[in-house]
Amino acid sequence: MASTIQVRVDDELKTKSDALFKDLGTDTTTAIRMFLTQAVANNGFPFEIKRKESSPYEALTEEEMLQRLAVSRMHAEQGQVRDADDVIADMRKKYGL
Repeated sequence: MASTIQVRVDDELKTKSDALFKDLGTDTTTAIRMFLTQAVANNGFPFEIKRKESSPYEALTEEEMLQRLAVSRMHAEQGQVRDADDVIADMRKKYGL
């Protein structure tokens, strides 16, 4: 026996998700079935759910990236550098990696 689930979503979300799943070689109904199957298999959501935090790694424009690289090169020329292992250790501590 099969059950029916009805979900109301915004028209734009439906259109975009239909197009996305079509590009991925499936349809929205199958994608929802896959989500439910994985939720049961994982005994919870099949992905991490958390609040969006601001990140120092937001997308940069090409100009911003080139400016940061120029500053980095200037610092390197002035000897203002840090050992990579120290930087990695700091990042692991700060971001819980």
